[in-house]
Amino acid sequence: MAQSVTMSEQEDLLRAYTCAGGDAAVLGDSSTGHLAASGHSIVSMRGVPGLVVDARETADGIFAAVTVKKDVRLAKPVHLCFGVLHAEGTQRIEMRVNIEEGASATFIAHCIFPNAVKVRHAMDAEVSVGDRAEMRYSETHYHGPHGGVEVIPVARVNVGAGGRYITDFTLTTGRVGKLSLDYTVTGGRDSVTELNARVFGHGQDDVRIRDAVLLNGRNARGMIKTRVAIEDDARAEVTGITEGNADGARGHVDCMEIVKDRAVARAIPIVQVNNPGAKVTHEAAIGSVDKRQMETLMAHGLSPQEAVDVIVKGILR
Repeated sequence: MAQSVTMSEQEDLLRAYTCAGGDAAVLGDSSTGHLAASGHSIVSMRGVPGLVVDARETADGIFAAVTVKKDVRLAKPVHLCFGVLHAEGTQRIEMRVNIEEGASATFIAHCIFPNAVKVRHAMDAEVSVGDRAEMRYSETHYHGPHGGVEVIPVARVNVGAGGRYITDFTLTTGRVGKLSLDYTVTGGRDSVTELNARVFGHGQDDVRIRDAVLLNGRNARGMIKTRVAIEDDARAEVTGITEGNADGARGHVDCMEIVKDRAVARAIPIVQVNNPGAKVTHEAAIGSVDKRQMETLMAHGLSPQEAVDVIVKGILR
């Protein structure tokens, strides 16, 4: 336990974690691995057999190395909780994740900024998923109403032969603020990569998502799926990049953006094939909510605004 974190701050973080959908009880479960940090202070961390969690406070942030040992299949998810609870602050996290050969783990992360007026959260992650290993990563953001947070997650991921990497990024509660998400995944032979993102922007929110999957191994598979809804004066730009660089590689980019009011959305699907035995496809759709769906919901007694809310929530599931 870091001495720089007071008992009150610990309690505030746990309350916010619960509001964001997390289960505070798992942080006290000796059979569940976790890492929790408030700002640049480590609140608590725990490894379990087969899982090594090594985190430390640095001069300008937090460094964390997480390793799942060879052939270990963790029965329970590893829980991560990162946040800044004050109106102003910075959180910089350097993350190194290594899922060794034949290992399997699920990570559930909650990033919490309930009072942000001027907050910056930067995550720099390097991830290695070994041969025949599997990593599932789910990240949910909980933001307040002010839109004063800048979120900059950058991840570079390498997936070995027969490995699987599946990630879900969700930011649909509170104002986005400024989001600049940048993931690049390199897939080896017979690997599977799935990148999913769901974001709802309001006000003057600025959403920028760049996902890239490089299918470098024979028979590698990749899917990028993005769902973004924006309203008011929000802006969104979604770039999905897939490269088929080996025989039998198959990739797909699927982007849907819904706009309301004065919002502006842009989709940039980039598909490239550098091997005649590879195939990559894409689809992108930008527009307002479906009029027929609106009419059906209104016929069941919903107001126009309620109908729009139902349609948008359905898209962001």
